[in-house]
Formats: sequence, C-alpha cells, structure tokens
Amino acid sequence: MTLVPAYPTDHDGGETLTGNAAYSPLGERRAYAAPYESLTFSLVTRAGRELAVTLAAQPVFDLDRSAPVSRRIRRIVRHRGGESALTALGRRTLEPVDLKRIDLQTLNHGLDLLHLGPHDTGVLPAFWRTVASSRGRFALLCTELQHDSAAGNLLIEVMGGLEQAPPETIEESIQHFETGALGVILHVAPDPGLVRRLAGVRARCLAIDFAGVAHDGPREWRAAHDLIAAARQTCSQVMLLNLRPDRGLAAQAAGATHAVFAGMETITV
Repeated sequence: MTLVPAYPTDHDGGETLTGNAAYSPLGERRAYAAPYESLTFSLVTRAGRELAVTLAAQPVFDLDRSAPVSRRIRRIVRHRGGESALTALGRRTLEPVDLKRIDLQTLNHGLDLLHLGPHDTGVLPAFWRTVASSRGRFALLCTELQHDSAAGNLLIEVMGGLEQAPPETIEESIQHFETGALGVILHVAPDPGLVRRLAGVRARCLAIDFAGVAHDGPREWRAAHDLIAAARQTCSQVMLLNLRPDRGLAAQAAGATHAVFAGMETITV
C-alpha cells in the first residue's frame, strides 16, 4: 500500500495507497492546502472537560507527479471555555480513556469525510497511547470494520509519544494493522536521530510536520534536506506536512514522496 495512483503506471511498487477521485480527467484542481470538507464534534472527558474536535480532509500530493492522490484527515482538539477553564480544572493532559474515545469518534466521522471508494485511500490520525493498548487496537479495528463507509484502503497515522516508545514495541503494535486494506503511518518528530531509531520498524510511511521546521531560505533548507534524507533512508515513503508549496520540487529531490502543503498567504504590495 503506497501513496501512488492505482491505475497502470511505470511504478514498480506493490499495493497502492490511492485516491482515484483526485485523478478524474480534466477534473477540478484544488489549491494545495485547501481542505475538501470539515466538521466539528464535541466530547466530554472523564474529568468533565468539554472538548471540541475539528476534522478537515486535506489533499495528499504525490511529489513526483505534482498531483493529489489521496486525502488525509487533519485533527485539532480544543478545550471549550478557554485557558481559564482549563486551569481551573487543574488537569492539562488527557487520560488514555479520553484519547481512545477521541480516536474512535475521529474514525467514525473521518471515514464519512473521506468518502472512500473501492480504489481510494485515506489517512486518519490515532494517538500512540490508543494503538499501544491491545484494547485500543481492538476498538479501532472493530469500529473500522463496522462502519458503513469502510471501503477502499485506510492508513492510520500514529502520533504522540512515539519518541519515547521502544522501536520493538512500536513494531509489535502496528503489526496488528497490517492487512491488505489497512496500514500504518508513523508521525515522527522532525529530528534525524529520532527518525533513524525507527529504521527497524516496518511502517508504510513516515510523516513529518514541517510547520516547526525552518525551510524558507537556502541555508535553512540544508538542515531540512538532511532530515528528509534521513527519513527516506529509514522508510520507502516519506510524507511532509505543512510544506511550503514552493519547496515541493526540492523536497522531492531530497527524498520525500508525498506532501500536504501549507497555505501561502497572499502578499499585497
């Protein structure tokens, strides 16, 4: 399962992570960072905090083809009531049971947003603490199987806490998701050392958020280039998030295979 189109190509890969709808002949070409759809749902934690979870489907671009091939669900979790309400509760971190509930609701709503056809592929987020738990993995798998819209291929983007987890534990946990239509992307911190420690983990793809990575000028790009190269040496597919659109070709040359591009604000002179 890879992030390339499923129709016949010269690519000598195996299974494909695809989004054929994005390849409709002469179809609409959306802006790089434009979300397709979004929705927000509420959730009350075990400690009584009310959360607002926003999901938005964004296009995933194949950098070699400069074309969208899949869709990824971006998730933002906010606390209702502002920082003062959060401080009053005295609890700034979410408990594992809350993380699992967020993941299950994200899976349900996210599959509706992705509208996966038989040959499409989508990416949905999940917290590492959910995936690391056997109960959490079982709940995710059951929810995915029972969902009416569970067609096509799905990749679970595991994030949050991978930096502290032993690679062998990560490998053991993600094996449960490795099926013909289900796979795993590891969302890793933008650090070459942390990326390289995952060299023995057989994930489908590595995802790196470039929102906090300086990659504007030539001098800054050197470090970004080395980070991408380290990721590509670790995994056959590398997806960059919040990449500047004008850095797409350079990222592809450095070894990145896919990108979710950041928005570029218009400058008025």
